[in-house]
Amino acid sequence: MALGAFFSRLKEGLSRSTQKLSTGISAVVTRRTLDDAALEELEETLIAADLGTAVAARVIAEFRRTRFGRDVTDQEVKDALAGEIAAILAPMARPLALDPGLKPHVVLVAGVNGTGKTTTIGKLALLWREQGLRPVLVAGDTFRAAAVEQLQIWGERVAAPVIAGPPGTDAAGLAFDALTRARAERADVLLIDTAGRLHNKSVLMEELRKIIRVLRKQDATAPHSVLLVLDATTGQNAIEQVRVFKEMVDVGGLIVTKLDGSARGGIVVALAETFGLPIHAVGVGEQAADLRPFDAAEFARGLVGA
Repeated sequence: MALGAFFSRLKEGLSRSTQKLSTGISAVVTRRTLDDAALEELEETLIAADLGTAVAARVIAEFRRTRFGRDVTDQEVKDALAGEIAAILAPMARPLALDPGLKPHVVLVAGVNGTGKTTTIGKLALLWREQGLRPVLVAGDTFRAAAVEQLQIWGERVAAPVIAGPPGTDAAGLAFDALTRARAERADVLLIDTAGRLHNKSVLMEELRKIIRVLRKQDATAPHSVLLVLDATTGQNAIEQVRVFKEMVDVGGLIVTKLDGSARGGIVVALAETFGLPIHAVGVGEQAADLRPFDAAEFARGLVGA
């Protein structure tokens, strides 16, 4: 999918979030002066759009500095808001770069069940395969048979080996064997799926730490990237998920999925402001081409409708 086409898909996917935010802005600022009351209403609108209290306060402070007491149009506010959001997001918009010196670059993928982890792994594998790289996939969510089957389907689709075991297989042992094979075959990237049982945090924490501990018996620097996959439809719950996973593992970057099904696209901005973690990619649909590297300016314009 061309970049222009993806931006169209992004705008379409964000339409529910855009409508929520745009309607709120228009209701606040149409034909009025940007005074204290208007700024307070505007701040409430931004918070309601899941941008978070810190982002809302930051944006309002800038509006107060540059536009206080002026008559403004809703389009002027949207354009200014898009600029503020892009400025917040720009430092976080970093594609996941593989180290060509690693054979393989080990990517551990975490997230609660239902966020789209397994599908994201398949899409990443396809992107890298299209770049001429050789991925190997690990079905490390050994408690969910559907996750194993789903990953095997993606493996066939992208012509990538999938290392899997019977239900209940030790995920750490599976990851160790997969790394052995990937190193022997000089694969470029090893993508490891993991379980996501947050309702039993201690078990999940121990499993993730065990996977990392076992991988480091072969490669002291592995995993080289730890990705957390988040579902945009969960809104503010995504903040808590990042906090919990950061306690467990050294999360290095985020991928946000299901923006096309959410009116809560503003959560991406709140995540950037709260954690300062790279946002590697966003997903706006089920197709492989619907996962693309994150672009701050495009996202900001799409979210605000500017």
